[in-house]
Amino acid sequence: MECEVLSLEQVCSFLKQRDNYTILTHSSPDGDTLGSGFAMQGVLEKLGKKARVICNDAIPQKFSYMIRKPVGEFDTQTLISVDVADLKLLGKNHVDFIGKIDLAIDHHGSNTMFAHRAYIEQDTSSCCEIIYKIAQCLNVELDCQIAAALYTGVATDTGCFKFSNTSDNTHLVAADLFKRGIDAAEINRVMFETKSRNMIQVEQIAYRSLEFSYDGRCAMVILPYELIKNCENSDLETVSNIARSIEGVLVGITLKEKEQNIIKISVRSHAPVDASAICGELGGGGHSRAAGCEFEGTISEAKQKILAVVKKYLEINNERTCTSKQA
Repeated sequence: MECEVLSLEQVCSFLKQRDNYTILTHSSPDGDTLGSGFAMQGVLEKLGKKARVICNDAIPQKFSYMIRKPVGEFDTQTLISVDVADLKLLGKNHVDFIGKIDLAIDHHGSNTMFAHRAYIEQDTSSCCEIIYKIAQCLNVELDCQIAAALYTGVATDTGCFKFSNTSDNTHLVAADLFKRGIDAAEINRVMFETKSRNMIQVEQIAYRSLEFSYDGRCAMVILPYELIKNCENSDLETVSNIARSIEGVLVGITLKEKEQNIIKISVRSHAPVDASAICGELGGGGHSRAAGCEFEGTISEAKQKILAVVKKYLEINNERTCTSKQA
């Protein structure tokens, strides 16, 4: 299937022409995919359209403030995905959407162009920053709930404006969202300072499982299914950054056993190592500093496979550094 790449103006024209939208978010939902989805629903409703958001996984309670109930029943005419880089990320029933998604809005350079149309800004901090731009182009006045959803996505995907994907425009967008009456301090408290008991227990497991490789430049956390089977996806959110936060570590890896022989691999890196390139070799993708993929096999097999790829990229980085010093 050929995917047509749209301009911002073409996206807005498309949205005005269509109706009865179902907005798809990725599985293991985070602040950006949910913020993008519910903000887009609100924007479309302000245009007089009908819209709803669908996620294959349960939406964590902490995101409940952004949920919008659809206005009336309707049959889907237009399918949109937000913050989804690959069809597989929609979840177990992703095959039901093959060839059916009309428009993908995303900020991942690794997007597989699975939709009929796509609007992608890979240098933008978050999908929510893109939805903000679309709303501006459509001349839609943002209400407080839409603004709160957008702020959540921008804040969470930038690590509360700490990550390298934060730009001057990101701060300008956040500043405008402040003017819409959002309680940014409360959103930040819930997103960054509040942890469930399960999350604390998962972090304890993570610290006990830490393994180091390649002279301490790579650290790995391993979470077997039996130890995390009763945890919600939201309980596992903070784990992916643990390994990367250790001094001297360039690549942090987290292996989460979702079910028997299904391993979710999360990679976090520091410059100049490209996390997306690492995961790309295993069929995944993402951003240069945060990416992921899934592996079918045992934890031991996943560990060996990802470490071999990481070694390759650490060696490439080392060769470039040596060449630069010689020059």
